[in-house]
Amino acid sequence: MKIAIISDIHDNLVNLEKCLKWCKENKIEEIICCGDVTNSETLKFLSANFKGIIYLIRGNAEIYDEDEITLPRRATKYKNIKYYGRAGCFKIDKINICICHEPFFIDDILDKNKCDIVFYGHTHKPWESLKNGTKLINPGTLSGTFQKATFAVLNSENSDMELKILENI
Repeated sequence: MKIAIISDIHDNLVNLEKCLKWCKENKIEEIICCGDVTNSETLKFLSANFKGIIYLIRGNAEIYDEDEITLPRRATKYKNIKYYGRAGCFKIDKINICICHEPFFIDDILDKNKCDIVFYGHTHKPWESLKNGTKLINPGTLSGTFQKATFAVLNSENSDMELKILENI
């Protein structure tokens, strides 16, 4: 399965739309969002324009109301979003994946969980490193703030990872 990893959208709907179009054309089945979607309009746009599962954590710049996603009577409009608060872990195929926004959560996540990959955001810089056998991957910023707009793609069948520069797709 191919999974897109996005972060730091910061309400850039033009870039989000371009990314989601590429995802549809390339049969991306799920999205991992490492936070900083920012407002309710962007959250609604993401959910409405991607039909697969969206794994979402809260970033430090969110201004949407968390109750939109967590309260059962309101969350029905976001049926494809799996929300984890500030950090979360789940399994896709045989890969143990954890997500957070700020990198200072990583040590705590690794202390409490068996992770193959930790995806994170916040720095806006695409980055890959290894810590105690766990891959740490930042897909960069979809907004293009401070850096070129980027996202990552994971093939869960072989764990191959690719960085996509939005202006090149």
